[in-house]
Amino acid sequence: MVKQTFPSKRAPIYADVPDEKWNNWRWQLSNRINTPEEFEQVIPLTDSERKALSAAHLFRVDITPYFISLIDPDDPNDPIRKQVVPTEVEMAPFTAMMEDSLAEDRHSPVPGLVHRYPDRALMLVTTQCASYCRYCTRSRIVGDPSATFSRSEFEMQIEYLQRTPQIRDVLLSGGDPLVLAPKILEEILTRLREIPHLEILRIGSRVPVFLPMRITEELTDILQKFHPMWLNIHVNHSNEITAELAEACDRLTRAGIPLGNQAVLLAGVNDNVHIQRQLVHDLVRMRVRPYYLYQCDLVEGAGHFRTPVAKGIEIIEGLRGHTSGYAVPVFIVDAPGGGGKIPVGPNYQISMSDHKIILRNFEGFITTYEEPTNYKPEDAAKPGLKRPEPGQSGISGLLDGDHLFIKPENFDEVHDRGGTQHRLKDASKWVPLGIGSGDEQEEDREQD
Repeated sequence: MVKQTFPSKRAPIYADVPDEKWNNWRWQLSNRINTPEEFEQVIPLTDSERKALSAAHLFRVDITPYFISLIDPDDPNDPIRKQVVPTEVEMAPFTAMMEDSLAEDRHSPVPGLVHRYPDRALMLVTTQCASYCRYCTRSRIVGDPSATFSRSEFEMQIEYLQRTPQIRDVLLSGGDPLVLAPKILEEILTRLREIPHLEILRIGSRVPVFLPMRITEELTDILQKFHPMWLNIHVNHSNEITAELAEACDRLTRAGIPLGNQAVLLAGVNDNVHIQRQLVHDLVRMRVRPYYLYQCDLVEGAGHFRTPVAKGIEIIEGLRGHTSGYAVPVFIVDAPGGGGKIPVGPNYQISMSDHKIILRNFEGFITTYEEPTNYKPEDAAKPGLKRPEPGQSGISGLLDGDHLFIKPENFDEVHDRGGTQHRLKDASKWVPLGIGSGDEQEEDREQD
């Protein structure tokens, strides 16, 4: 059992609830807060919160008794309150707002499966969560029981994974996979483990944070049957870290499951380097490695949470070198339009020549790193295994010599200027020597 160095709280209204009920995850789910009257019994609502809770078409509200107990009722700017209690600003549109800002549906070959990256896939197994974050990137479907995935769609997901051998890593998300009934979760994991080319199974879950009592011995017994299994939780502020969360994380790590944390940068919640430093320190005390810090997505309802990207870079500047390397997350902008996760951070390389790199450290100390003069790139280690399948190779493909250009759509047509094919337009001019095999060069000439 973890030494309880973190607080444990229960709102006064729940003081007489027997421990056997309070610590039962099903009781917590059955007694979630979602109406103005229920909220007023725990925290006094602001006018803005009342207006939001009475509005039509509001993104779903549900908060477990455990999690709402962590809110300071006397602080309208409490960082937990801002994450889960709606306000009227949530309904204000903003420039660049999108329903599906990450274009997940565009990268979805079958319902509920997103295949954005070459070797991994995202599998949405439910649209339900223990509680609902007001900045949810999938608010277009999450919380809507009618949008959940059917048995036939699940079979389509499995069939796609079976016939797509380049996928070696599957991330279960939703919604939250850990709200599923144990038997259903076990069936999903069993079906995935039967696919030979799937090496890694991952789960993304905020259940340990919203509902730590869900992390039972029964659940960990199920999960550890499917190793290698990884799990990322989602903590944005140290006020969310309690004795109950620490104990849940301890049960997961003792079951051999490595834990990471994915936080979202939120204005007025955690957009401060000192708050972030405390958060990452508290996470590693629980054996949770800070993994990603996300820039807030451009989804409906999240406009008031957005910060400039420069704020995230500032936070990383205040973490790198100022704390342990394994406590520093990667700051990520999940590119609007489906570009995927792009790491962004401070620039530590100042300049370079043909044999020197000029670097700075977190203190502003500037140093010179002398490059080797006798290194021969052609002597680099050769891969002993077959190279990955081509496709989506991007910049790495340019470096490997798979191709020479990455062109915008219709690039050649635009620069043809509507001209005709004439004697100076010899396609062989644009097939460089030394790129690809002779056969590939001939194919390029034919295509041009």
